[in-house]
Amino acid sequence: MPVTPPVPPTPPTPFDGSAGILADRRIAQHWTQRWDRQQEEFLPEREALFDALIDVVQESAGRPDPVVVDLGCGPGSIGARLLRRLPEATVVSVDADPVLIALGRGAYGDVRGLRFVAADLRRSGWVDRLGLDRPADAVVSSTALHWLDPSVLTSVYTAAAGLLRPGGVLVNCDELERDQEAAPTLARLDRALLTREKDRRLGAGHGEDWYEWWERILAEPALATAVAERERQGFDGEHHSDLSAGAEVHRTALRDAGFAEVGTLWRRGEVQLLCAVTASPDGPTVPERPHTHNNAPAPRP
Repeated sequence: MPVTPPVPPTPPTPFDGSAGILADRRIAQHWTQRWDRQQEEFLPEREALFDALIDVVQESAGRPDPVVVDLGCGPGSIGARLLRRLPEATVVSVDADPVLIALGRGAYGDVRGLRFVAADLRRSGWVDRLGLDRPADAVVSSTALHWLDPSVLTSVYTAAAGLLRPGGVLVNCDELERDQEAAPTLARLDRALLTREKDRRLGAGHGEDWYEWWERILAEPALATAVAERERQGFDGEHHSDLSAGAEVHRTALRDAGFAEVGTLWRRGEVQLLCAVTASPDGPTVPERPHTHNNAPAPRP
């Protein structure tokens, strides 16, 4: 009597298309670590910038459980770091790219307080998908919003202002160029400072860059479903252009969006931490004791 051979077990599905999760956490973590390294290729002080960004959120929120929205979150680098510092916070991380959302959910899906939302900032209705139960204390972003058309950028900033509580902050970390026609020498020096810092940190040992990372991850078998969805949605690199790379473009858009205060909190050359504050009915908060530049108490009048 012939013996029926056993049916081999079905191999685990590496990508859960319904939830957009890369099921093998080790693969997700491997690619998010490579993401962080390639980001440091063009933003060498990235970790210091993230520390400063989180400082702003912590200082301005005034509570241990802020609600933070991360625009163009990629695989969730800011959210994961913010929640290490502020474990009671809620971070809603927004991105349109199925591959990046899959990586973030796979690598950080067990991080309490971190939630990913697949939404395209260029399309109306993205705010409705966030599911916030109270106004946000902060909206943050890093090296993402420069790809938006200036008119879309203003719309995104206007929507962000509507998400924030009175006195809430928007913090954007990015390479933002100075007006080269108005200040060509300063613009050149901005770029030189960034280039020299990259050379000091990286030397001759440059690693995987943005384009190489994308070329390789799109060939990752475990992400085949996410890659197919990315292609179906028509991602072709257009959203990684520099339509809004000018610093003044962002300042103008933030003012047009209705923010009460707009300014730079941290800067090295072209890289800066741009911050905007919504109006508060109680007026701006001023230091209880003004200090001079050397941190000594100001003289009494």
